[in-house]
Amino acid sequence: MAETLNPDLCIIGAGSAGLSVAAGASQMGASVVLIEKGAMGGDCLNVGCVPSKAMLAAGHAAQAMRGAGRFGIGASEPEVDFGAVRDHVRGVVAAIAPMDSVARFEGLGVRVLTREARFTGPREVVAGDATVRARRFVVATGSKPLVPPIPGLDGTAHFTNETIFENGVLPRHLLVIGGGPIGCELAQAHRRLGAAVTVVEMATIMPKDDPELVEVVRDRLLAEGVALREGVKVVAVEARGEDVAVAVEDAEGAREWLEGSHLLIAVGRKATVEGLGLDEAGIEYSPRGVTVDSRLRTTNRHVFAIGDCIGGLQFTHMAGHHAGVVIKNALFRLPAKAAVKAFPWVTYTDPELAHVGLTEAAAREAGEKINVLRWAFAENDRAQAERETDGLVKVVITPKGRILGATIAGRQAGELIQPWVLAMAEGLKIGAMAQAIAPYPTLGEANKRAAGSYYMPKLFSERTRRIVRFLAKFG
Repeated sequence: MAETLNPDLCIIGAGSAGLSVAAGASQMGASVVLIEKGAMGGDCLNVGCVPSKAMLAAGHAAQAMRGAGRFGIGASEPEVDFGAVRDHVRGVVAAIAPMDSVARFEGLGVRVLTREARFTGPREVVAGDATVRARRFVVATGSKPLVPPIPGLDGTAHFTNETIFENGVLPRHLLVIGGGPIGCELAQAHRRLGAAVTVVEMATIMPKDDPELVEVVRDRLLAEGVALREGVKVVAVEARGEDVAVAVEDAEGAREWLEGSHLLIAVGRKATVEGLGLDEAGIEYSPRGVTVDSRLRTTNRHVFAIGDCIGGLQFTHMAGHHAGVVIKNALFRLPAKAAVKAFPWVTYTDPELAHVGLTEAAAREAGEKINVLRWAFAENDRAQAERETDGLVKVVITPKGRILGATIAGRQAGELIQPWVLAMAEGLKIGAMAQAIAPYPTLGEANKRAAGSYYMPKLFSERTRRIVRFLAKFG
């Protein structure tokens, strides 16, 4: 039956951003309607962060068997049941799904409508036979894989991150178009699970990260047998029987066809803005996403937009930050702004690549006078004990010790970056990291050693030696 709902808050989209707002607002006493036409949990749970990390874990296990010889343990080539790997991925998703389920959110007091939503006016949304007239609305519709207009792609079978985790047959040779985080992570996972893999990238792999640290990851991918074709443009795709072929051109225009059994498109993501009736609501948007101000308000001041659908940095942890900003604005009328002083990201290859703040190149482009600190994993005792010495901590600071950015390539880089995030967020200088006591032996000592290297030129200078010799005269 048709019904009209008048909640405090109506949220469109039950991905990471929308669920965070719904859970927080409801538990704070607001009446909430949550509308989702697809799977609860959105991309992160169903086709993104969770399944990809589950597949990476399977790849790590396979690689551990191959590398056991370095510990004096018999190495062996793993027998991979790719269908069972798919079941493992599904099992991980299923284990987490109850936290994002309709039942859980209804238990929190949220009214969940599993229907498609569309604005029919500035303050009205229709979802099936329900009309929602809320005090405030939140658009949290996420993003979807960007599929480029490559000639022949429409008629050629291919995967995106939305479909590849349903594949239960190990590709003989996986061609990956796109060398960003998604492309590199899935390339390495499939290679470790037994597939031949070729990555095609128009620029260089992971172009947003520090090239010096990307080189650590590139060396490992190449060592494991991932073929990297960087600096080439994909100009055509075609099916060849049951296989697929990709035509690439280099900078000189020379064309070459690469053949494989399967194709993965991983060239980025685009905001989901179509079919929402945004025009009817007076909400400005473009193919890049919904237009918002610093408080995440759209051009309709009764409507907020958060997460991937506004473009920019499309990460689950950014969506969580956006949720907090909206709750402060919508429920408490506080003029909170989405201003992140220190935003981190991690690529979960092995070794991992983690970053926060400015890279060396970005700092120089900004006109900053900088010092660059480095500490190699090879100089860390725990890394040596675990035979994980490929890696580097690199920190960019001002001459007076203000931290501008940090990048880490190496084992557990995603964990190791967190002290740098805290230091930057709280405005701590390099001395705070240098003076912290790190337990021995831990990989975290590399952070402390990198910070401490700032003081080495002065601490071990001739001037210091003269002071020590002078003071020694007094007994």
